[in-house]
Amino acid sequence: MQYEPIKDRIASLLNGCAYFRVLLYKKLDLLLLRQRYVKSAIDRHLKHGLRQRVYDAGAGYCQYSWHILQRWSEARVFALDLKVDYIRDFAAWLKCEDRKRFSFTRGDLQTYRPKNSYNLILAIDILEHIPDDMAVLAGFYNCLEKGGNLIISTPSDTDEAAKFTAEHVRPGYSIQELVSKLETAGFEIVEKRYSYGFWGSLAWRLSIRNPLRLINKSKLYLAVLPFYLLAVLPFTTLFNHLDMKWENKSGTGIIIVAEK
Repeated sequence: MQYEPIKDRIASLLNGCAYFRVLLYKKLDLLLLRQRYVKSAIDRHLKHGLRQRVYDAGAGYCQYSWHILQRWSEARVFALDLKVDYIRDFAAWLKCEDRKRFSFTRGDLQTYRPKNSYNLILAIDILEHIPDDMAVLAGFYNCLEKGGNLIISTPSDTDEAAKFTAEHVRPGYSIQELVSKLETAGFEIVEKRYSYGFWGSLAWRLSIRNPLRLINKSKLYLAVLPFYLLAVLPFTTLFNHLDMKWENKSGTGIIIVAEK
């Protein structure tokens, strides 16, 4: 399945209405369990009271950059992506005081080397898109300050949907494989866990997979989509909560925090 056309259509809506961006970010928090895991990790590992420098690698819609800029008044965020349209639109949307703390550029993570060093690096759903993942991890290690953290979210090799995503160069990782690559790059593992276990996968099927399948069959389903999502929201919220509380023995996603 190709997700880029869907993302482009969403981006066009973001440009059409400034308030839609905040609404989208809030909806993504409700629907995407991954965002809950990532934001929870950010909140644990990015300390308040210090001037923090964050590298949002493969920033996409910049929802994590926005989260950090809102919660850490001294934080400065640098975003990088091969496709900077989304990031440029985000920068233009920011208020003046936040815009001063946000910068970005276009670049390939396999070859780009930042000039600055960072306390925290975010690599959210990007490694599965990149042929030379070891070059990326080495680049992250070189620009991370001593004691700084790298947060990774990626599909696991049990994610059947990831195997049929057109933009992926690999179907995902096992935890053991990703840990081994991180340790080879010099990192020490702080946290590792599966996300989207039984409950999270059930929530994903209800809130993401099923609606997308219906919309692919007919755009007429868009008319009833809001009512469907409202109906399943109490259940998916509970299921996502259970997924985060339980220690999943397996799952279709991986969350890792590594330290230099």
